[in-house]
Amino acid sequence: MLYNEEDVKKLIINDEWMMDIIRAVKTLNLPDWWICAGFVRSKVWDTLHQFQRTTIPDIDVIYYDPFNTTKEVEKVLEEELKALLPCIPWSVKNQARMHTVNKLAPYTSSIDAISKFPETATALGVKLDLDNRLILAAPCGLDDVINLRVRPTDFFKETEERREIYQARLRKKNWIAIWNKIDMEEA
Repeated sequence: MLYNEEDVKKLIINDEWMMDIIRAVKTLNLPDWWICAGFVRSKVWDTLHQFQRTTIPDIDVIYYDPFNTTKEVEKVLEEELKALLPCIPWSVKNQARMHTVNKLAPYTSSIDAISKFPETATALGVKLDLDNRLILAAPCGLDDVINLRVRPTDFFKETEERREIYQARLRKKNWIAIWNKIDMEEA
């Protein structure tokens, strides 16, 4: 059973595959970097469902660099990570650019961007600090992910358009087909 942030952090620290990925990303020395979304959520849900490891379509690496927002830099970073761990499906995105893709006001940081992910259970990130201690970011809290609830973040409750995006994601992701104990809330 998982009860709090320390439980989730221990779960990740004890997973050598996850730690290898986290250590690889740290070598890039990106500003305000995090590995987020399904990387953390899937680990928690797999554990609570007593699964070994489900497939993750990509490893979402985010960072915040307002001084170089070209897409090309992200592709170069993905290639650098592929050189370190070639079997990992890397996805690198600068959150200082992503607000334009998502048609939103500019994000102020990576944590601000994570807080605006569609689901609370996905609004999570991990990284290593300068002393190689694992840091967990959960701007919407951990209660939903550890209690197997999928709900929209406050940001995705604000407008009908965002609620529709949330609903479409639930249908597309179809998480219940993998993790049958989760409870999915309508927007």
